[in-house]
Amino acid sequence: MPAWKRLYRRIERAIVPALVLIGWEIFSRSGVLPPALLPAPSQVLVAWADWVFGTDGNTQTYSGRWIFDVAASAGRVSAGFALAAALGIGLGMAIGWSRTVEKLIEPLLQVLRPVPPVSWIPLAIIWFGIANKPAIFLVFLGSFFPVLLSTIHGVKTCDRNLLRAGAMAGGTPRLLLRHIVFPAALPSIFSGLRIAIGSAWMLTVTAEMVAVKSGVGYVLWDSYYFLRYDIVIAAMASIGLLGYCSDWLIKLLSARVLRWQRGSTLQSKEG
Repeated sequence: MPAWKRLYRRIERAIVPALVLIGWEIFSRSGVLPPALLPAPSQVLVAWADWVFGTDGNTQTYSGRWIFDVAASAGRVSAGFALAAALGIGLGMAIGWSRTVEKLIEPLLQVLRPVPPVSWIPLAIIWFGIANKPAIFLVFLGSFFPVLLSTIHGVKTCDRNLLRAGAMAGGTPRLLLRHIVFPAALPSIFSGLRIAIGSAWMLTVTAEMVAVKSGVGYVLWDSYYFLRYDIVIAAMASIGLLGYCSDWLIKLLSARVLRWQRGSTLQSKEG
């Protein structure tokens, strides 16, 4: 492969974001809108740098506090997401495998699923108060159903020929579930986890705006009251970056766990 083509492949993902930033900078400096209402990317970058490194104190009480705000939000996301993944995968395996469990539990879950997680905020505050618990609860609600439904789908679409072969070899239901059904469902499970982590970040920011007094979402909402839209946009960019990194970690884990799938895909393409 020519060197120029390798270089292009490395930078092609940055082309569209770079064009958006350049257009945004030009529009912000054109005077169509007041700079305070639509800060230019350069102004946002200055505020973001002070929020992260405490460079000049222009973000006042937020100066140098970015890592603490991120840690607070990441802790809530991790706790709620871990609970949702554990319960969603376990319950999804049971529902997908057992018709009895499906008949008993799925109707209730299908009634709860359309209820927006944000509608639980008043009850979450009443039950847990103003602290981490309501945020973790909302993150759990937002992450649970994508994992659950993806797991059910993965179990139900497992190749029946593999199950018959395993049963003929003397496999018990537990062994079939462990060695055939669960590995076959993993691609769907990882798809659900990727959807869930995005929902987790959205919900933790929503909770921090209402029920918590720390984290990136709280900074976003608090800076809005002081008309610091450069910090608002910096907080939005931080959330996007954190969500991207979280999704990348799940993709990395998926690639390592599902190495067998990548090999089979390559073989099918070669064939």
